[in-house]
Amino acid sequence: MAVTVSKSRFKARALEYLRDVERTGNEVIITDRGNPVAVVAPYRVDVNKALAGVRGSVIRYDRPTEPAIPPEEWEALS
Repeated sequence: MAVTVSKSRFKARALEYLRDVERTGNEVIITDRGNPVAVVAPYRVDVNKALAGVRGSVIRYDRPTEPAIPPEEWEALS
């Protein structure tokens, strides 16, 4: 259940409201002269959606301590 609070009251007790959101998962609606202007809600992330952009982009190295470029090619770079 969302809690509605004025900006001035939220400002005075912001940590209290943030801890309540964290503890209960309920949203806090912040108002200015009775009009809603912001919502403080718990952070929720869909891990599969967040990682979708990087899936399959990681290169696997079988021998990560050995150079990827042969030593003779290093000579050509200098």
